[in-house]
Amino acid sequence: MSRPPARRRLLWLLACLAAALGAPAARALDPPAGRIVLSVTGEVARRNAGEGADFDLAMLERLPQKSLTTATPWYPSPRRFTGVLLRDLLAAAGARGTTARAIALNDYQVDIPLADAERHDVLIAWLLDGQPMAVRDKGPLVVMYPFDSHPELRDAVHYGRAAWQLRRLDIR
Repeated sequence: MSRPPARRRLLWLLACLAAALGAPAARALDPPAGRIVLSVTGEVARRNAGEGADFDLAMLERLPQKSLTTATPWYPSPRRFTGVLLRDLLAAAGARGTTARAIALNDYQVDIPLADAERHDVLIAWLLDGQPMAVRDKGPLVVMYPFDSHPELRDAVHYGRAAWQLRRLDIR
């Protein structure tokens, strides 16, 4: 029996390694080790809790990070927000739906079309100007749209979708 060429063995080894490790969004979610800061419920394929996918801050920090600087009606000057793109978070949870209902700590609720996450770099941010956001400062999580780079987003509808004190996304 002849041995397969080295190139084919290498490709086979790489394919096995990729299948074993999986892409970050393709693996099952580990349970959170720290305090849960966000729950993604509803139509999600990857669960680590009864109702969906729970995330602690460390889990969010392991997802690709992005920053954007934008003006908002809530601050007198543009601020830098850092977090994870909503589309990356949804991929990590295996979200399947058309809408995410954002629910805040104070029970404020707003529906965000998932198409927004595909069209724009919508963030789930936990850093404001490089510092963690306290609850009294609209944290610990805020949905932030890139208002400055997309002037068409500067309206009451999109400002309303920029929910602060986010605690849950319910995918429908």
